[in-house]
Amino acid sequence: MKNEKFIIYVVGKNDNLVSELKNLAGKKKVANQDIEVRNSANYDASILPNIIYFGPDIIKPISAAAAKYKNKGALVVAETAGACKSGASINFVTLESKLKFEYNKSAAVKAGLKTNDDIKAIAVSNIE
Repeated sequence: MKNEKFIIYVVGKNDNLVSELKNLAGKKKVANQDIEVRNSANYDASILPNIIYFGPDIIKPISAAAAKYKNKGALVVAETAGACKSGASINFVTLESKLKFEYNKSAAVKAGLKTNDDIKAIAVSNIE
């Protein structure tokens, strides 16, 4: 996947996250690429992001997105129970009032991402 900009796509309503990401995007670059943050209430398959984040209430399009971005280097991130089993590489969960994450190495590899086993060591659970 080759974009002129590094695209972070947030699916679902999360004004705080979008605002923070846009603030960050104005200050940082990724490999000399400007960062563009896009947001929509529903998944738009025409957007080709580098990172796609599905909010807590969105689960259905995760497997479709994982299939669409296979071997394209897009990181699928979610915050929904069962998201790693649906194809997300990273899924944020709250345990004991702390934000943690689950990791699905198989999904990351299928997406065409380079992986490192160090991330498995800090994940709260590893789903294959």
